[in-house]
Amino acid sequence: MSPDFVPPGSVRSAAEVNEEIRALWRRTGGTLSPEERAEYELLVVEWATAIRGAVVKAA
Repeated sequence: MSPDFVPPGSVRSAAEVNEEIRALWRRTGGTLSPEERAEYELLVVEWATAIRGAVVKAA
């Protein structure tokens, strides 16, 4: 897992998490190992949480 991984519930913005997701895909060349896939899934959950938080704040 990424050394700078931040667990779910972090205060990172959706944009920050999205950039980490993009970096993961660039770093792996588009093919994820099982470990990278687990990291990706956690990042997607974190990103979705950040998006939901932004939508709630905007409402």
